[in-house]
Amino acid sequence: MKSSPLLAAAALSLLAIMPSASAQAAPPAAEAKTKSKTLAIVLFPRFETLDVFGPVEMWGRLDDYELVTVSEHGGVITSAQGIDTVIDYSFEDAPQFDILMIPGGMGTRTEVNNPVMLDFLRLQDEGTEYTTSVCTGAAVLAKAGLLDGRKATSNKMAWVFATSQDSDVLWQPSARWVEDGKYITSSGISAGIDMALALLEDIEGREKAEYVAKTAEYIWNDNPAEDPFAVEVTAAD
Repeated sequence: MKSSPLLAAAALSLLAIMPSASAQAAPPAAEAKTKSKTLAIVLFPRFETLDVFGPVEMWGRLDDYELVTVSEHGGVITSAQGIDTVIDYSFEDAPQFDILMIPGGMGTRTEVNNPVMLDFLRLQDEGTEYTTSVCTGAAVLAKAGLLDGRKATSNKMAWVFATSQDSDVLWQPSARWVEDGKYITSSGISAGIDMALALLEDIEGREKAEYVAKTAEYIWNDNPAEDPFAVEVTAAD
């Protein structure tokens, strides 16, 4: 028996408005979790690229910290390797951050003499949970007076520059990274990744830190005393 054209049209219309089986079975989209804290990377012209994006790769897995960037004037900042980064905040409109990290790079030679940078670091440090650095970023923290009387380290290839910024710092010539209270400073460039995982461990535990390292296929040097680039310091130094 032939179907009526009218019935066929009605059936097609009904199918058009019915949800498909796959649509009915699909779970509702998960809502993005709002992160209540901020981890800010302080940038300046000629920062070292890996100093920043190595730790960012690890810290991007933190559950409750949004990662943001801040610089003196905002806008776009170019790294020593020519990579442009769009900045989230300027010093003027920056909120109080929970964690602060300043990287190294050739630009630190300028920033140690930049009173605006030093004042910003001092102001933010009053309210941070952690204040951290990679490479010669420690030189800038030292020049700001934030590491006085504390153990700290820096890039061993720029040891004289970093340590000359403040003789009141207890500089550690053999350390991959150093934790002293809320201050965590790391050695040169790639050591920042080891430091970042150590901080992640402090916040969310060993299992999480190991998982993040594994997903990045990164061999974590989790011993801060194991420093293949350690320098020898004599009494004259």
